[in-house]
Amino acid sequence: MRRTRLTHALLAALLILGGSGAAGAAPAAATGATTPPGVTTPPGSAAEPASEGVLIAMQRDLGLTRKQAEARIAAERAAAALDPKVRRAAGDAYAGSWFDAAKGRLTVALTPDAPPGARRVIEAAGADIRTAAHTARELDAVKARLDRLPAPLGVSGWHVDPTAGTVVVDVVGKDRSDNDVRRFVSRAREAGPVTVRTVSAAPRTFAAGTVGGDPYYTGNVRCSIGFSVYGGFVTAGHCGSPGAGVSGWDGSYIGTFQGSSFPDNDYAWVSVGSGWWTVPVVLGWGTVPDQLVRGSAVAPVGSSVCRSGSTSHWHCGTVLAINETVNYSQGAVHQLTKTSVCAEPGDSGGSFITGDQAQGVTSGGWGNCAGGGETWFQPVNEILSRYGLTLHTYTG
Repeated sequence: MRRTRLTHALLAALLILGGSGAAGAAPAAATGATTPPGVTTPPGSAAEPASEGVLIAMQRDLGLTRKQAEARIAAERAAAALDPKVRRAAGDAYAGSWFDAAKGRLTVALTPDAPPGARRVIEAAGADIRTAAHTARELDAVKARLDRLPAPLGVSGWHVDPTAGTVVVDVVGKDRSDNDVRRFVSRAREAGPVTVRTVSAAPRTFAAGTVGGDPYYTGNVRCSIGFSVYGGFVTAGHCGSPGAGVSGWDGSYIGTFQGSSFPDNDYAWVSVGSGWWTVPVVLGWGTVPDQLVRGSAVAPVGSSVCRSGSTSHWHCGTVLAINETVNYSQGAVHQLTKTSVCAEPGDSGGSFITGDQAQGVTSGGWGNCAGGGETWFQPVNEILSRYGLTLHTYTG
């Protein structure tokens, strides 16, 4: 679906007229020069109702009823707010945490030496407790040792899995008997508690050639806008280098890559001008209504998450892992978040959002939206911190 500057103007006008009714407004692309009234930077209220678009997509992609989707979003918001508090309460005994969708509650793993007082505080706050053999700090140290190992392409990535209490190494099935892969796995197991998982395909980035749609372009590469920030938008680093010019779907000049990092990281930001402006909106592509962005609270493992991109448009899934190292053919990228959401070439840089909270920008993955797959995103808060940017958010 193509957008026009008239559509952009209509959405800006709806935001100016105010109210959360703008959430169901006509679709618009993220584009910058002025700030509509009601658009502010503080995180939004957890009491805000979920958008119709998120509810529709969760019903479709997660097999939920509308009431189940509404209940899950409310529970996930509560878990996201609780997570940093229980981490502090657990102290050195903290062994990870995740959202348990079956129970609708946050689960916190603690080592046996956790003080009784910490257990009481965590349970009183509304979280469940599970006993674990290794602290999160110990598992993070094991993962850090793996990050220093040279990884063959048959090893697709590795991450700490708090639910299993180990570091999970993903190996592409057809390459499992490769000598270099076996050598990496052997050295990984020497580093500490490691579990090897077989996956069907290697990850790849989701940039694409110039094939149409409603994207942005850098040369002959097509990618997707992530989130609006004051002065521009954030996206994936593999989509362009600093100084590269960016054009919109209609070929008009948008702006320039001001910062970019790939591999090691996969983030970038683009300044906008020339009549384009920014709004705190994630596109629903006509499949679902557009979603307003009200903050960037981090969703725990197990939470639902939805993605918008210029090729496959809007899809949802769950957060599978955080702080994963992904071994692309161009080199390893660190601190990515793994999801069960599908994606396809051209979706790179696009938005990952839970409820109305920005999560990150699409990096890469494997599979497609016909047969399924997994996709990773670069957390948005890291991008904001790296470049000193402020997320464009809406309160109405």
